[in-house]
Amino acid sequence: MPPLLPQGTFSALFMAPDRDALYARIDARFDAMLAAGALEEVAALAARRLDPLLPAMKAHGVPALIRHLKGEIALEEAATIARADTRHYAKRQFTWFRHQLPEFEWIKPDEAGGWLGAVIPRASV
Repeated sequence: MPPLLPQGTFSALFMAPDRDALYARIDARFDAMLAAGALEEVAALAARRLDPLLPAMKAHGVPALIRHLKGEIALEEAATIARADTRHYAKRQFTWFRHQLPEFEWIKPDEAGGWLGAVIPRASV
């Protein structure tokens, strides 16, 4: 099947945030989820005794929080595991994009305006 757009007729951009900044945001987001009641949601989910192979039971953070609820690990250890799990997933996403979309130019979000200005010609007035 031929590509939808012939090579060289388009410019592709992938805005890749700084890895450390992304990881800090992931950590903060998980902490915010805990503060907003994620542990209670996971407790309700666990109470349903669903098959542990179901996607909902394997969602980032759920297995570790269930281990905490069972008394196997402390909440902070569960949170550490969940944060790391999510960071690893983000890293796999970066790898997938890098290999599957080689025609995309990777730039930092704060460079996007300059990139767009260089790629998109200004309309003549």
